[in-house]
Amino acid sequence: MEESKVGMPLLGDPFPELRVQTTHGPMKLPEDLKGKWFVFFSHPADFTPVCTTEFVAFQKRFEEFEALDCKLVGMSVDQVFSHIKWVQWIKSELNVEIKFPTVAANDAVAMKLGMLHPGKGSNTVRAVFIVDPEGKVRLIMYYPQEIGRNMDEIVRVVKALQISDKQGAIAAGWPHNELIGDRVIIPPATNEKDAAKRLKENECYDWWFCHKPLEK
Repeated sequence: MEESKVGMPLLGDPFPELRVQTTHGPMKLPEDLKGKWFVFFSHPADFTPVCTTEFVAFQKRFEEFEALDCKLVGMSVDQVFSHIKWVQWIKSELNVEIKFPTVAANDAVAMKLGMLHPGKGSNTVRAVFIVDPEGKVRLIMYYPQEIGRNMDEIVRVVKALQISDKQGAIAAGWPHNELIGDRVIIPPATNEKDAAKRLKENECYDWWFCHKPLEK
């Protein structure tokens, strides 16, 4: 498959405009979620074990995402009738009520988002798009069908992106980085005067690696 046919959005691109049917009714994305962060994630199929564990795991963190003003939107190429039945099964058999919508997509939508990888079969891979309040794609992750996602990592990166927009860069493993803990990295100086000033005013390993406390 040629890359031009996939046409997937890249980091910083607008999330593609979609008109879709979901378990919560019709949606226009990203228009209906303008002003909010959202996580758009695909799964290979309904009524599959790994996907079921993922839906439960996302729902268990639903309140954490809500506290971040971040919505969850699931997707697969199954029909909405299948989605509704699967969500009902999760509630009746696992006692977990899925509160986020699930998109009934077609192959065209999956192709638009780069979710169909021929080398991995005809089902969508486990894609994750994190989109900001302006409708821009800020993070993309792909997992193979056989590996479930780490939802704590998805919560972490939403928090990190929100903090980074206001305070500075985020270290590896934040908030438990081996060098600076949960502190925020200050952007490097771009001239000698600022470099010297940074060393006097901040905690630094060197002028290009200064950090400051996280603002709560």
